[in-house]
Amino acid sequence: MPKSVNPVYLVGAGPGDPELITVKARRLIESADVLVYDLLVSDEILKLASPDAMRIFAGKAARNHHMPQDEINHLLVTLAGQHDVVVRLKGGDPFVFGRGSEEALYLAAHDIPFEIVPGVTAASGCAAYAGIPLTHRGISRSVQLMTGHSMLGRSVDEDINWESLSDPETTLVIYMGLINAPLIARRLIEGGRPEATPVAVIQDGTTPRQRTVLTTLKALPEDVNKAKIRSPALFIVGEVTSLSKKLAWFDATDSQVLT
Repeated sequence: MPKSVNPVYLVGAGPGDPELITVKARRLIESADVLVYDLLVSDEILKLASPDAMRIFAGKAARNHHMPQDEINHLLVTLAGQHDVVVRLKGGDPFVFGRGSEEALYLAAHDIPFEIVPGVTAASGCAAYAGIPLTHRGISRSVQLMTGHSMLGRSVDEDINWESLSDPETTLVIYMGLINAPLIARRLIEGGRPEATPVAVIQDGTTPRQRTVLTTLKALPEDVNKAKIRSPALFIVGEVTSLSKKLAWFDATDSQVLT
């Protein structure tokens, strides 16, 4: 590959609201020759690109990958040699459960320069739009982020040290946990979290379709079914979620307290 090849830009598109993308992300999207984008990138953000820009959908949902990761990696290397501005557009932040680091490592292994453009991750974006502070003096002093689906062929049960997630003064944010909600709730309780621990479930966070369900760890599996929650959905576990009743500002009419 020629030394003069331009960088591939791994860009975070934020959690959904197109006004939450960064100035740099917007500039790159508007100047892109080709966009390789994921499922959670909104149409409003894609419309920022030039009508002449090539758009390649590489979206992923749980257990349904439109394009395998190896194929995406190879595609980025190929496109880098053919176009001036290649933007790999990911929902949220590319380095928070976005596999951006895997793509960056592959590019580096093939001598392709790259830049990482951070985005607002779902944990902070969705929490803020639901009126939930991830930390709050006297309630929560730290935050843990985890993915709720299996990795590398192992089960979620095998992947996670559940006891390490039991600190009541730590807010736990679970990405992609909807499919495994019953297991997650049971194992967190077995690991030391009280059954009555408040939980917020946020669907389509930061968008006009946002819904927030306030429940408890024990009732989580039943309540996500009762409310017909669908992906994308984020779980926030901890006492801070109770503040949503007073601080919700974006979707108060759609919020539901089920327990």
